[in-house]
Amino acid sequence: MSISGRVPLLLLLGVGAVLLRPEMSTMWLWVLAVLLLVGVDLLLAPVPAALSLERPPVGSVRLGDPTATSLVATNSSRRRLSGVVRDAWQPTAGATGNRHRISLAPGDRVVLTTALLPRRRGDLRAVGVTVRLRGPLGLAARQRTRPVDGAVRALPPFDSRKHLPSRLARLRELDGRAAVRVRGQGTEFDSLREYVQGDDVRSIDWRASARSRSVVVRTWQPERDRRVVLVLDTSRTSAGRVGDVPRLDSAMDAALLLASLATRAGDRVDFVAGDRRVRSRLRFAGNRDIAARLQESMATLDPVIAEADWTGLAGAVNGLGRQRALVVLLTPLEPSAVEEGLLPVLGALTRHHRVVLASVRDPELEQLTGTLATLDEVYDAAAAEQVIGRRRHTAEMLRALGVDVVDADDLPPALADHYLGLKARGLL
Repeated sequence: MSISGRVPLLLLLGVGAVLLRPEMSTMWLWVLAVLLLVGVDLLLAPVPAALSLERPPVGSVRLGDPTATSLVATNSSRRRLSGVVRDAWQPTAGATGNRHRISLAPGDRVVLTTALLPRRRGDLRAVGVTVRLRGPLGLAARQRTRPVDGAVRALPPFDSRKHLPSRLARLRELDGRAAVRVRGQGTEFDSLREYVQGDDVRSIDWRASARSRSVVVRTWQPERDRRVVLVLDTSRTSAGRVGDVPRLDSAMDAALLLASLATRAGDRVDFVAGDRRVRSRLRFAGNRDIAARLQESMATLDPVIAEADWTGLAGAVNGLGRQRALVVLLTPLEPSAVEEGLLPVLGALTRHHRVVLASVRDPELEQLTGTLATLDEVYDAAAAEQVIGRRRHTAEMLRALGVDVVDADDLPPALADHYLGLKARGLL
């Protein structure tokens, strides 16, 4: 039960009665009368079960975008129901305006809308709906919290989609170059055309030229229908933060941009995420809605405080097929984790695939090395130089094993540019 603000006011009015009859019995009689009124009002108040509640599905929303949830409240009793309905959600759902006053005649129905602004990725759930129905005197109310299922899935925000139009323009430019488009190992034959001044003589097709009155050259186009495998590391190293963003979220953003770009380029994209075990595995075949499916798959992924089992993740990559692929390892360039866990399995991957390690670099390390005003800053700069040196040494070790290393402050566009460079040179 609950009481309203009218009860203290009624008790204060008893001061006048005490002044008129200044005896202790007057005060107790007044308090007893107020309690009696509250008890009668509570007995006459409707039960919360008289209000039927239903919640339509909420669906999914990108992290940081507003959405709303609705409750359909129906008066299933023969009395008028007046009171308050509170739709409670977990704090990270960002529920606002979730207290709704109702006054429903028998059989009436109303839709109660609560605004949501998710502040954390994943499935955010409703905690419960509290129904408080007042009695006819407005002094007391019956209250009960009931579970009404509800959830909203907050997807990765995909902030890097702003870089997609410029990279698609570069891709179209790459596809549409007229003179000897791309020539080299691994590129695909496109068509024949007449020789023009400036063409590479090595592209002349002598057999076709013998059957024609002019010299004919071959044109080449960037490789298509290649495989791109995205491997997302969700182990303990992905829990670190660069600025206000977890490394895992930055890696997700880079994976979404690269997957969208590769699909538009005509390549097939596969996705594997895991740490000590595989958490998610997806295969795509020309799916234009790849970003939406990837976001759904990534939404519930969180860092696991455990080391990555790179043997298992490499096995998952090989399980997707033996065809040569561009394998992108989205994992932090942490020297200890890379040298102890990743290096032993790189040989098996580089023998069959082209491997790229993509990592987010912390810009604060460079800033620390440039600040030497105080003794503490000197020590901080020395520690930052040591970390940068170890990362540089690990990157050189990986490159010596045939692994491309993309270590950038803004990883999504840097990784997309690296992919376009490999495609332009026919190295996929």
